[in-house]
Amino acid sequence: MNPRTRAITVKVNGVAHTRDVEHRMTLADFLRHELGLTGTHVGCEHGVCGACTVLVDGLSMRGCLTLAVQADGREVSTVESLAADGALNALQQAFHARHGLQCGFCTPGILMTLTEFLRDHPRPTEAEVREVLSGHLCRCTGYQNLVAAALDAAAVIRGEANA
Repeated sequence: MNPRTRAITVKVNGVAHTRDVEHRMTLADFLRHELGLTGTHVGCEHGVCGACTVLVDGLSMRGCLTLAVQADGREVSTVESLAADGALNALQQAFHARHGLQCGFCTPGILMTLTEFLRDHPRPTEAEVREVLSGHLCRCTGYQNLVAAALDAAAVIRGEANA
């Protein structure tokens, strides 16, 4: 056994994966390079931009700041998990309808953060959505359409509007 590696088992998007990884490999690199899940983007590698956000046991985490070994025995959800059977979920549909993305680089991380947020806050205010988005850098949208999309998705999730 290589002293620089460790065997981990991580359940990603409902599927268990066992790999030998270097102790210093980030969760984002594990997802991208070991599993081929390229929806998790790496922007700043310092936890500032939010593009690498994934859910670990249902909570938002920066994939560039989390080591793969820290995910051992845990459940990770990536942006690839959001669409069921190829159908966009309510949040993805709202982003599409509201033009909530431009270049799309930051979008996966924002979607994951909002997935957790809307699960725990079914009736968010505009100010609450803006606060949760403050941890993400988007150079293209100006955030207005992101906020509108999140509010629209919340209404759909509550059953008060159609997708």
